[in-house]
Amino acid sequence: MIPFHGLRVATIALMLSASASYAADLKQCVDIALRQNPDIEASAAQLAQAEAALTQAKGGRWPKLTASVTGTRTNDPLNAFGLKLEQRGATFNDFGAGQFTGPSALNVAPTNLNYPGTVNNYNTRFELQIPLYNGGMISGYIDQAHSFVKAAQAGDKAARQQLVFRVIQAYQGVHAAQGYVKLAEQAKATAAAYVKTTRNLMNQGVVVRSDLLFAEVNLADMKVKLEEAKRAEAAAMDQLHLLLGMPLDETLEIGPDYTQGDVVGSVAELQSEAVSGNPGINALRSQLAAAREGVNVARADLYPHFNAVVRQDWNAPTLQQTAPSYTLAGVLSWQVLDFGVIKGAVGRAEAARMELQAKLKSAEEGVRFQVADAWRGAVEAESRLSARVDAVAQAEEAERLVFKRYENGVTTMVEVMAAETQLDKARADEVAARYQLTVQRSALLLAVGKLDGGQL
Repeated sequence: MIPFHGLRVATIALMLSASASYAADLKQCVDIALRQNPDIEASAAQLAQAEAALTQAKGGRWPKLTASVTGTRTNDPLNAFGLKLEQRGATFNDFGAGQFTGPSALNVAPTNLNYPGTVNNYNTRFELQIPLYNGGMISGYIDQAHSFVKAAQAGDKAARQQLVFRVIQAYQGVHAAQGYVKLAEQAKATAAAYVKTTRNLMNQGVVVRSDLLFAEVNLADMKVKLEEAKRAEAAAMDQLHLLLGMPLDETLEIGPDYTQGDVVGSVAELQSEAVSGNPGINALRSQLAAAREGVNVARADLYPHFNAVVRQDWNAPTLQQTAPSYTLAGVLSWQVLDFGVIKGAVGRAEAARMELQAKLKSAEEGVRFQVADAWRGAVEAESRLSARVDAVAQAEEAERLVFKRYENGVTTMVEVMAAETQLDKARADEVAARYQLTVQRSALLLAVGKLDGGQL
């Protein structure tokens, strides 16, 4: 993720300031997307949160020093006398000594003690709290935070690979759309040529007027298909802009077509790599480890906790450091009876762990299926592309022969249109097959966990 907005703007400006012939190839598109796509920024923010939580958890094992200043003004008898003691300023007169005249005055309520004047006190305090033993709670929080960081790292890697796959889809989608536009333009030009040829043949008495009408209807249809292809191309380009984090109205010219190389390995080998290396699976494993630590954290309340406190105080009627005192304390606490509160917390944490364990098992089986399905899809796409290339060659020859017969007056425009339609379909199928081959091979790499921008 880029550290500041200026770099993002500069990246786009540099790309767009190039000459009209500048082309961003697939790798450049992926690099741009990985720098500024909002999903990647969100993933990086999640990782930063996990790392901050780890820092917070580690801080729990160290002593905490607190400084405070408390100002008090009171005429409450108990607090007023206590504050005088803390200031080391209590006198016999504060007990009402002047009213004590002997044993006969034992039942007299001393005025100075029961109705003291207003007392002001400023307490300056430094307190050091030292965690000594908390049933493994602190270490459990640290281990849990470590696991969450690993999960966030794996999740970030998974998000990046998902984005690379989506950019490949969009990039190749633009190429496929451009291919359809070229085919539509070619079909329109061919249809226009048919209209011209048919009109000449009709004038020569070789064909009838209905053939010319068929040719004109076909030309109109090709014009509509060309507009549809251009609209699809614009939509595909907009999708690529969105993935790259670029405004839709910015000019972008893409580079050459990209074909993903074959993925080496048997299905079983690739499935094994996916189970061990797929970042989404690894993220779940780390989340499961964090859930185990969550159980340990919940169980920590079953054990006694022991902590120490070191405190230094100063008390005075004004803001000054006088009447110093210190306190050393050790606090041992053990929750003996809570009517199932701790037991319930442990049970809930254990249930959460079991849920993640089940999700991990399901995800492992799911990624095995994804690998097998993508592998079959890649094999099928490769076979389909080979068949489509042969079909185009055959359709071109068939169209040439039919049109030759039409020029000689042996067949009708309907048969010519049928041959041309078959040729257009064969060419379009070849474009789709090339797109599917790259997408299926990329999907296989994504399932295995090996799809990254560095290999493009």
